[in-house]
Amino acid sequence: MPPVIQARDVAFCYTQRGRGLASVSLDVHRGEAVHIAGPSGSGKSTLARCLCGLIPHLYRGNLSGMVRVDDLHTSEAPLWRLVERAGLVFQNPSAQMLTVTVEQEIIFGLENLGLRPSEIEARLESALTRFNLERFRHRSPQTLSGGEQQKLALAAITAREPPVLILDEPLSMLDSTASGELVDYLGHLARQDTAVVICEHRAEYVRAIKGLRTLFLDGSAPRPSSQVSKPAGRESAVSPFHLDVSGLTVGLGGQPVLRNLSFSAESGQVLAIVGRNGVGKTTLLRALAGLQRYEGDITVDGARPDLGLVFQNPDLQLFNPTARDEVLYQLPAPDLDRYNWLMAMLGLTRYEDTPPLLLSEGEKKRLALATTLMRGPRHGVLLDEPALGQDAAHKEMLMVLARALAESGQLVILTTHDLALAGETDRLLILGENGFVADGAPRDILRSETPWAGVGLDVPAWVVRE
Repeated sequence: MPPVIQARDVAFCYTQRGRGLASVSLDVHRGEAVHIAGPSGSGKSTLARCLCGLIPHLYRGNLSGMVRVDDLHTSEAPLWRLVERAGLVFQNPSAQMLTVTVEQEIIFGLENLGLRPSEIEARLESALTRFNLERFRHRSPQTLSGGEQQKLALAAITAREPPVLILDEPLSMLDSTASGELVDYLGHLARQDTAVVICEHRAEYVRAIKGLRTLFLDGSAPRPSSQVSKPAGRESAVSPFHLDVSGLTVGLGGQPVLRNLSFSAESGQVLAIVGRNGVGKTTLLRALAGLQRYEGDITVDGARPDLGLVFQNPDLQLFNPTARDEVLYQLPAPDLDRYNWLMAMLGLTRYEDTPPLLLSEGEKKRLALATTLMRGPRHGVLLDEPALGQDAAHKEMLMVLARALAESGQLVILTTHDLALAGETDRLLILGENGFVADGAPRDILRSETPWAGVGLDVPAWVVRE
């Protein structure tokens, strides 16, 4: 049987970015699962777009080689015919939300297939149940957490039952339990004759799929150095301080998200907060940064803290024409030594003249971090899912940077579903629906079953062994 995906010497160069995907060839058969691996910026997302036909139909640039999906050549067939055969789950799920409710988001694609109302209803209910979205069916997709949006994107695409399923970092925003469940489901789809292509940094999860084949993309992505010098410029030593959070209560859309939450933290720490999707981690960081209305008190020595926030979705804080303009935005007398240090350390120097939204998700995430650090928040930084789109080398660089900030006396608080990353911090807190259920040394907490079971999270064996 011929492959359902056939790619021959496919290469693509974005018009404004100057690079994209180096030449690659790939065959994928029905019932096969293929893992696309490679460092940040190596072209995984670009390959995913080529395989489903979004390139060349929606992205400008120079495409060479040939891609065929089933019996259609992607450069010749109209996009509406290609999407009937191949479904793509974006790395940034909010970018593919089109409707006003979760239910309508799933129904939209099914109606476009011309299915009978009874079939649409059956697939809708099945998708809602499979991804635990029943209670959100009448909610706006834009009010969901990042992980909940990722589940919705997965639900909407898989409900269409495409013969080819392409997923770009599908585990990036999912908690450990949801990640394991998704990998099991993808294995099931492959056994049911679906061709599954997964671009994913969290390889430890996807290796559980029986018969998985891996294609590694190297490309020309720069490798970060694990040797990070002390922060340049304004990052002088900070006097010791104490962050105190007392009675923090936040409601969104008439629903309580955080209830009477209290904790404290000392300067010079790297602190990780983990929890299930939708438990309120992002809301907590927004409140700490002063971007979210709340009841209760958040103080540093009796005053409001000065904490910079790097958003989970970097698209929400990038809006300038070039990366350089972004980092230097509205700084009348910028410290250029600090700027050059940040750009070099975060692997962004080569993109100074590139429009930010043309960067890969991992690169955009690092650019958002550079903009925050360039402003030198007095007390530290808040990192919402900093591992998104980052390969192992960039995560190592991130932790070295976090350590450098802590050693200068600042406080670094990060939320993450990457439990291995959380294990490298100074302190780990598990957030449940009714508050924190564990707080202490990361290695001790990772080896304790009780708090994880209490919030419904799995700790993979490979995390504990590391």
